[in-house]
Amino acid sequence: MTSPKLAIQTDLGRMYSRKVGGEAIVPSITTVIGMDKLDLSGWAGYMAAKSLSDDHRLVQAVGHPRQLRSLVRDAAGAAEAYRDSAAMRGDRVHNYAEQRALQALDLEHDLGSAQAALEANKELGFARHFDQWWEDYDVRPLAAEVTVWNHSVGYAGTIDLVAKIGGRTCLVDYKTKNTDRDGFVKRPDDKVIMQLAAACKAEEQVVDAEQGTWEEWEHGTDAMLLAVALGETGARTFMAPPPALPDYWSKFYALRRNWEASFRIAQSRASLAEITPPAQ
Repeated sequence: MTSPKLAIQTDLGRMYSRKVGGEAIVPSITTVIGMDKLDLSGWAGYMAAKSLSDDHRLVQAVGHPRQLRSLVRDAAGAAEAYRDSAAMRGDRVHNYAEQRALQALDLEHDLGSAQAALEANKELGFARHFDQWWEDYDVRPLAAEVTVWNHSVGYAGTIDLVAKIGGRTCLVDYKTKNTDRDGFVKRPDDKVIMQLAAACKAEEQVVDAEQGTWEEWEHGTDAMLLAVALGETGARTFMAPPPALPDYWSKFYALRRNWEASFRIAQSRASLAEITPPAQ
């Protein structure tokens, strides 16, 4: 996950401040969506079992309890290690995409370093297919990594790309994905619709993060909302269906209230209070 200038990591997830060095005031869009938690215990168990079965040391460890316990400890962290590795890969791909947009906008950029980071990790396929997507869709960037704010509900977030595509203003979110057994890049989770719905409901966008200068958000009224799945074998583009946006927005609003309740509980440190029997 990339780290926008105004984002601050807290015990209750990522939050945003109004200027660099300011107080964390509102939760991020992804933190709010994270309140809708998935049960990943099955996946974690699978990753641990797979890691253990693939470990070349397993054959030698059979019949040696101490060695087996060591392998089990290593395997237990497989899901977390995979998650962290995928997050770092996502950061590298997002950085490349941002630098590509900045280059197209004739702004200061470091596309060379971003590409070198992908090459060092044998991930140039992501860059190649991103560039092909950029060309195929004739992307005309308006802004990259735009931090937006909604005062009415109380949240903020960062949009990967605002661009003109096919004559329409589009809000674009990139998702780095693996390839399935048939060779196709996997589709994003439908939660991205909620993420995009919240983004287009923004009221302000940052102008100067250091000074805390903001201006009215002007791209949410009639924007097309796109999720782009970027993989080493291709890129796929998905549009958030307009008829579904009100329901996804309603769910986001409910999750925002859930986050607020959790925040207040954490602040008050409220918990069960033990009491003694009544006086006789």
